[in-house]
Amino acid sequence: MKPFLKWAGGKFKIVDRVLAALPAAETLVEPFVGSGAVFLNANYKHYVLADTNADLIHLYQAVQSQGQSFVDFSMGLFTPENNTEARFYALRDEFNACTDIRRRAALFIYLNRHCFNGLCRYNAKGGFNVPFGRYTQPQFPLAEILNFHEKSQAAEFVLSDFRRTLSQVSGHAVVYCDPPYAPIDATSNFSDYTKEGFGPQDQKDLATAARSLQGQGIPVVISNHDTDFTRALYENAKIEAFDVQRFISSKASNRKKAAEMLAVFA
Repeated sequence: MKPFLKWAGGKFKIVDRVLAALPAAETLVEPFVGSGAVFLNANYKHYVLADTNADLIHLYQAVQSQGQSFVDFSMGLFTPENNTEARFYALRDEFNACTDIRRRAALFIYLNRHCFNGLCRYNAKGGFNVPFGRYTQPQFPLAEILNFHEKSQAAEFVLSDFRRTLSQVSGHAVVYCDPPYAPIDATSNFSDYTKEGFGPQDQKDLATAARSLQGQGIPVVISNHDTDFTRALYENAKIEAFDVQRFISSKASNRKKAAEMLAVFA
């Protein structure tokens, strides 16, 4: 199943590799649900899907509870008249000022499909600030949203920091973590999915939590860049290294393969 959101670092293209690293369990816990690619293609009885991005969680809750009604409410934003630079920035301003959760969720889909490369980025004040993407005819992801609605009936969406999410894991569960990646170098860092960002201490805290759950007999799998920093963090884990094509750069010549890893704490 394909996610309905474009997402930097989304796992759809390597979902089979991720699923192969996840052992059987009753519940899959994801503290960084992102586009939901792993959840959508996994086969567990129950899912706990968390994130600190309130717009993302509120959108998923709307799709889960409203289904076709939310589709009908949202798809009217996808018109030729709205696919202009002026309308994009007007709707982006509306989104940043909007307090109505349903309208804001619909606008989030619009922005995701009309902004540059489908990025999700906020400034220090919490304002969505990705520029216009200049796509010829952005499509409303109808089939993907309806598929998400159906699969999400077995899920619980939680607005939560990964520390709190992981502290509450118990029972016959497995955890998959796809945090904002540690930078490959000083020029490649991107962690502003929320206004708080995600820095080196967060990476260290995540590794510590993974080791703690490992000690309790709960398997944890973490995706990240394959660097000296992450290798040191995950020294207690089994490492699977591989290369992945990256598509975020605006220049095709810069869209090179990146060294990634799966760290398996089991």
